Amino acid sequence: MNKVQADPGHSAWYVERFRALAASGEDIVGEARLIYAMVPRRSRVLDAGCGPGRNSGYLHRAGHTVVGVDVDPTLIAAAREDHPGPEWIVGDLAELDLPACGIPEPFDIILCAGNVMTFLASSTRTEVLHRFHRHLAPGGRAVIGFGAGRGYPFTQFLADAEQAGLVPDLLLATWDLRPFQDDSEFLVAVLSHPTNPGL
Repeated sequence: MNKVQADPGHSAWYVERFRALAASGEDIVGEARLIYAMVPRRSRVLDAGCGPGRNSGYLHRAGHTVVGVDVDPTLIAAAREDHPGPEWIVGDLAELDLPACGIPEPFDIILCAGNVMTFLASSTRTEVLHRFHRHLAPGGRAVIGFGAGRGYPFTQFLADAEQAGLVPDLLLATWDLRPFQDDSEFLVAVLSHPTNPGL
């Protein structure tokens, strides 16, 4: 049973929480600002585990072509309502196949924020990273952030990413670019799809 099935009311609470934060003037798009700094205008962005669309909406308004994917239909419905413009898809990241949904073009960058990797079944984590790799253009990057103590050690994640063909470019401890240390409580990993498959 996944989190959506286990606690059906959580999704509605989550939507209203971020709506309230936005209405109060809180900064809720720090992750998106990092992505904005990394790619040129009109880049193709995949927001993997997009939730109610706060980051996708920001990046769309900034001039990017954005696709948001989340397994939770309640969150995707809120994203469509609050952030028109991106393409929103209900889907499981472990089965991600956007060409089958009529989106054949690869992405310049993938954002996976909000501890999404730790919500996945442990048996699917490496498969999700493989699917990220397959959806990136050569030279594209995946930016993945999650906290420590959530059942997915950072060392295991980096080994899984390497197995999936994603090469670490930069490891950070926060979305505002503080350097990662051995005792950091959060990881933001910038991973690349090598331009040379032999590397």
